[in-house]
Order: sequence, then structure tokens, then C-alpha cells
Amino acid sequence: MPPKKQVKEEKILLGRPGNNLKSGIVGLANVGKSTLFQAITKCHLGNPANFPYATIDPEESRVIVPDERFDWLCQHYKPKSEVPAHLTIYDIAGLTRGASTGAGLGNAFLSHIRAVDAIFQVVRCFDDAEIIHVEGDVDPCRDLDIISEELRIKDIEFTEKALDNLVKQTRRGGQSLEMKKLKEEQATVEKILEHLKAGKDVRKNNWSAKEVEVINTLFLLTAKPVVFLVNLSEKDYIRKKNKHLPKIAEWVKEHAEGDPIIPISICLEERLTHFEKEEEAAEECKKLGVQSALPKAITTMRKALNLASFFTTGEDEVRQWTIRAGIKAPQAAGVIHTDFEKTFIQVIVYNYNILKELGDEATCKAQGKIMTKGKDYVVEDGDILLIKAGAAKG
Repeated sequence: MPPKKQVKEEKILLGRPGNNLKSGIVGLANVGKSTLFQAITKCHLGNPANFPYATIDPEESRVIVPDERFDWLCQHYKPKSEVPAHLTIYDIAGLTRGASTGAGLGNAFLSHIRAVDAIFQVVRCFDDAEIIHVEGDVDPCRDLDIISEELRIKDIEFTEKALDNLVKQTRRGGQSLEMKKLKEEQATVEKILEHLKAGKDVRKNNWSAKEVEVINTLFLLTAKPVVFLVNLSEKDYIRKKNKHLPKIAEWVKEHAEGDPIIPISICLEERLTHFEKEEEAAEECKKLGVQSALPKAITTMRKALNLASFFTTGEDEVRQWTIRAGIKAPQAAGVIHTDFEKTFIQVIVYNYNILKELGDEATCKAQGKIMTKGKDYVVEDGDILLIKAGAAKG
């Protein structure tokens, strides 16, 4: 008798499903968060100031995702309308030691983090006597410890409340399917709590698909992906040296292995926004021998959120659509219009890389690079799609 075919467990991602995901800029007070927000969004919504809690309610902005593929497609098709992808970013109030117990803006701050899907964590690595540090001096690893501990303490509080509620429900006993499900959920929550109390973030574990489903109902702070932005002085950023960088790398390896670290000079980024033309800012970067870190920060965050892009192209419009990586063609069609997912028939697809290599659609077609796919096709990042769907009912 042949062995049973193993059913591959479907991969479920930590976090909220969907493609309209939000990132929050997080860090201790006075590390450069609001100045970064202004630079990254090229606006003045934030409130940069030399005192804690200059930002109280989170500010929101949508930023264009830099993508050379989109730029090339616009140059190639010269459309009447160009619609790039966007990333939604929030500037969140500064955290202080004891926030998990209500210190500073405490609970309000943590609820704002809970509302976003990923975190830009800003770490201060510059000395400036005129910009006060809430802890008295510059010590990035201590600051990282504070934020990590405050988020974890709050997660423990959330998880303990969830566990207490489950224990009350399972005390009734019984053998029903609902009771069995509650007991399994309780076991998972106990496992999560043990993980947190061991000083580990929830995102740093190999959870099963069923466990991830439970985690996603808790909206835990340490389950969110993190991109570390190391804020250097302009001088250190230009010379690519800072005494704190090796220690930060060691800290991330020990506590958050795999999370990206991006050196940035928020002071420089803010200065670059004062140039009237992008060409002038680019010339300044060339003169200094550096590149702006903002494009890398934005694209790295999209990757951390497991987001990808497909394109629709033509003389009327070139548009970059945001999707969760790994979704199938009908779900991608649904991003354009919900009816398209329901009435999906097929998709004509070719990839940006092929188009750029061969030069035009006619050559792509002649060489058999334009394909027709059905509902099981998994959309790849950079695909150019033409959706075929039926008429919606009703």
C-alpha cells in the first residue's frame, strides 16, 4: 500500500491579512521620529520639537513607493495617467520607560502601535547637547532594551487577560467540538505567554498555522515586523562609521535576528527636503558621496510586510498595484475591483523583467513569453497583468 501523501500545511502569516497595511514610526522621545516623518512624507504634519511628546496623536501620510520598474514602464508607455504604489506611515508619540504601566503617554502610545501592522524603530546614535535624551545620555542598546521590554510587558498583559477568559470558558468541561477548540486555543495562549515571559518577541518563533491564527486574534505588539532605523549624525553617515553600530548589530542578532538594520541620518534627510528640485538634492548627495536612505527604508518595510506589486499598463494608464506576496490571480484581480475576483475567467501575464529585456510586447508575444493563466496562477512580484472577468450579477 503506497504511503499516504502528506498534506502541506498552508502558510499563514502573522498579522492582519490584506494589502492596505500601515507602518508606524516608533522610538523613545527625541530620537528623530517626527523629523523622519516629515522627511519621508515631504510634509509638515509631524511636530518635531526638542521636548518629549511633541507628537501626541499619531499623524498619518501616504508615501510613494520608489520603484525603478514603475518609472521604466511610465517612460516606455508614456501614459496619460501614472499611479504609483503607496505605503501608509504613522508618526507615533515617543515612548518612555514605564509606558506599559501608563507612564508618559503610556497606554495611548501602545494602543497606537497596536493599530499599525509594522514598526519602523528609530534608534538614536548621535550626540547633541542641545537635544535632550529622556534617559540622560545616548546609549542605543539600553534604548532598544527599554522599547523591547515595554512592548513585551504589554503583550504579557494582553495574553494573560486572554488566557483568564479562556480558562473561565474551559472550566465548564464537556466534549463538544467547540470545547475542544477552546482547549486547543488555551494551550496555544499558554505557549505564547511562556514564550513572552522567556524574554522573546512573538514574531521570533516557528509557530504552526493554527497557532498563528490564535496569535492574530490577539494583535500583539511583538508579533509585528520591525525595521530598525539607526539615526546617525550627518558626519557619521557620510564617513559610514559610528561607535554604536557594532553593538546594535550584536543586540539585533541576539534579540531580533533577521530584522533589517538601516543606517540613516535623519538630519541629512531633513536638509535634503529643503531643495526645491529633486535634481538639486541628488546633486548634494553626489557631492557628499552618499545616497538617501529613505527609498531603502520604504522598500524594506514593504518587504517586511510581505507586500509585492503587479502592474497594469497601456497608453491611458500605468498603475502599480499592491498585493500580499503569494496570492493567486483571482485575489489580485479583486484588488482592482471586488467583482473581478468573483467573476474571474483568466489572466494574460508577462513579467516586467521580460518586457525590459525584449523591448516591447510584440517581441514578448513572438517569443512565447506572454502567457494565459487560470485561477491557480500565483502572481509574481513585477508581473504585468491583463485580467479577463465576466459581467457581475445583479
